[in-house]
Amino acid sequence: MPGALEDFFRRVWWTPRPGLAARLLQPLSAVYGVLQQRHARRTAHAAALPVPVLVVGNVVVGGAGKTPTVMAVVAALAQRGHRPGIVSRGHGRADSAPRLVAQADRPRDVGDEPLLMARRSGVPVAVGRDRVAAARALIEAHPEVDVIVADDGLQHRALPRRAELLVFDERGAGNGLLLPAGPLREPLPRQLVAGRHLLYTAGVASTPLPGACATRRLQRAWPLAAWHAGDAAAAVPLAALRGRPLLAAAGLAAPQKFFAMLREAGLQVEALPLPDHHEYATLPWPATGCDVLVTEKDAVKLDTARAAGRPVWVLPLDLDVPETLLDALHAELFGPRPANARTP
Repeated sequence: MPGALEDFFRRVWWTPRPGLAARLLQPLSAVYGVLQQRHARRTAHAAALPVPVLVVGNVVVGGAGKTPTVMAVVAALAQRGHRPGIVSRGHGRADSAPRLVAQADRPRDVGDEPLLMARRSGVPVAVGRDRVAAARALIEAHPEVDVIVADDGLQHRALPRRAELLVFDERGAGNGLLLPAGPLREPLPRQLVAGRHLLYTAGVASTPLPGACATRRLQRAWPLAAWHAGDAAAAVPLAALRGRPLLAAAGLAAPQKFFAMLREAGLQVEALPLPDHHEYATLPWPATGCDVLVTEKDAVKLDTARAAGRPVWVLPLDLDVPETLLDALHAELFGPRPANARTP
C-alpha cells in the first residue's frame, strides 16, 4: 500500500470511534461483509487432516503479534513432547503452490515470516495459498508431525481446525468497522464460542472480549552476521546499546510498536518506518553512520556483506504466553472431542 494511502487508513481505522471518513466508506464495508459471508459459506466444508490444527490469526488487518505468538505456541508444544509443524500462506511469494521451507531459502521464494519461523523455531514449515494442500505436503514430508499450527488462515475456512487463537495488540479492533471503513476482516464476535481463544500480545486487554495477556520482551541484540550464523554467544543485553545514537528500521505493519519498545528500554533511536514486508532490494539507510537496529523479520532479508558499512543489530521479540492459555489450547487439540463438537 503506498505510503500516503497507508497513512490515510491508519488515521481512519485506529480510532476509538468511527469518524466522518469511516462513515463515508461504510457502504463499501457492507459490500465487503456480504462477500465475506458468501466466501465463508463456500469454504465451510473443511477437508480432513490426520493431525489436529490450531489456527493463530487476526480479526484485524496488519500485524498484531501473530508471528511471535505462533513461535511461542510451537515452542510450548515441543516442550510438552509434541512434534509441531507450521503452515503459512507465505506473503510476498512469486509462486502460490505448496512448498516446504528450507533454512537456505530466500524470503522472496517462501515469504519473510515463514522463513523467520523456520529458522527461529527449528520445526518444519510449509507455505502455500491452499493451506490444506500445504498441510498435506508438510505431513507427507514429515510424518512425525503430530500437530499443525497455522500462521494466519482464520478466514481460510477450508482448513480444518480443532482450535483458534485470535490475537490483538494494544490497538484492539480500532473503530470496530469492517474493511475498508475499519480494520476488521470479519465482525468482532460478541463472545467467544467453544474452541476460540484470545491473546492480547501487548499485555493489556484492548477489546471487550475476555482473553489472556502475554508479555513481550526485547532483551538481546545480535550482530547481523552472528544472527544469521546462529551464534548466541555474540548477543549482548539491550542495555549495552544505551547512550549512543541509533537508527531503528522496521518493515512491519505497525512499526511504531517496535520504536516505542526501544524507547521504553531506554534507547535513543531515530525511527525509520518502512512498508510491511519491505524487500530491502537496496539499503534504506546511508552506507555509513550510527548503528542500525532491525527486527528479525527485516534481518532475514538483509545480506550481511551488503549491510557491512555500519553496525547492524538484530533484536528478537520474545513473547511469554500464560500457561493457563497453553493448557487450554493443549486440551482443545489433544483432549477427547465431544460428539456434538463443531469447528470454531
